[in-house]
Amino acid sequence: MTNPPYGLLAEVTHQCPLHCLYCSNPVELRAREEELDTADWVRVIREAADLGVVQVHFSGGEPLVRGDLEELVAEAAGLDLYTNLITSGLGLTEVRAKGLVAAGLDSAQLSVQGDTPESTERIADSKRFDKKPLAARIIRDAGLPLNMNVVLHRLNLDRLDAIIDLCDAWGAERLELANTQYYGWGLRNRDLLLPSREQLAGAEAVYRRRKEELASRMELLWILPDYYESYPKPCMGGWAQSAFTVAPDGMVYPCPVAADIDSLSFPSVRSSSLAWIWEEAPAFQAFRGTDWMPDPCRSCDRREIDFGGCRCQAFALTGDAARTDPVCVYSPDHDLIRTAVERANSDAPAPEPAYRGRGRPPG
Repeated sequence: MTNPPYGLLAEVTHQCPLHCLYCSNPVELRAREEELDTADWVRVIREAADLGVVQVHFSGGEPLVRGDLEELVAEAAGLDLYTNLITSGLGLTEVRAKGLVAAGLDSAQLSVQGDTPESTERIADSKRFDKKPLAARIIRDAGLPLNMNVVLHRLNLDRLDAIIDLCDAWGAERLELANTQYYGWGLRNRDLLLPSREQLAGAEAVYRRRKEELASRMELLWILPDYYESYPKPCMGGWAQSAFTVAPDGMVYPCPVAADIDSLSFPSVRSSSLAWIWEEAPAFQAFRGTDWMPDPCRSCDRREIDFGGCRCQAFALTGDAARTDPVCVYSPDHDLIRTAVERANSDAPAPEPAYRGRGRPPG
């Protein structure tokens, strides 16, 4: 019997006012006309609750572009599900925040790309840094806990102290410092974003110092950059073990970046129930447990610790989702990681950025 999932990531749209260099959305984004309508999303939320889900994270893209977001939050809240909004803050108004809280929204996570307008423009191709502190204030004034997130990489790691100061000044209760994971646009921009060992060590020292200093008022979390680890991160606690993602067009994935694995046929809520998808769909069964594993994973003592690593990363780097994650020192493809790390620690010139949804900018 398959364990029930506890989390649903509802990617209600791929539309977004930002064009972040590190975005992990698929390179081929879903158009607005392909999105599920309100009735479909309501059905998805109800089926998720029946399946055992206890929390729904509304994400995108930017979920605030959906005019029916309040209705979806109300549906989830009415089923006693914990509701969280993951947002850039652009488009958030006092009226919208009050409406979402009235609908039952429990928390909001606000993303920042840097501590200055210049850094935000460079990373997100956006001149709207001034909207970020306004969004932080609106979230707090609406009575929601202010959770914040910043994706870290070569372009902003040296500013970590200032970024933490900024989030503290805006009243963040929790700050997730998430080192870039290289999928989608992040993988396209890896040579621009992957930090050096020295940068990373300096930033981690800042994190540890500030975590202790701010312990009484802000929780700091450090999400490891696995390119500098000896072993890979567990794949969402194991493939299709604890959560799933519903994309804007209704496709269902075991994790947010699995859409790129074109060797699997993923199911859709338009044609199948979530219960069947979670319990029986071949794509969800493909890498559950350990029977699928090749060596060196099959005979490794870590096989039930990291589950062979990330299937999406294995596919992105090798073209085969069943191979050992190249991050692992025992992987036959580990040279792919070693080469990228060596380049990041060399004097190689930085490439031109490729912005999400815009390709390479002119000039």
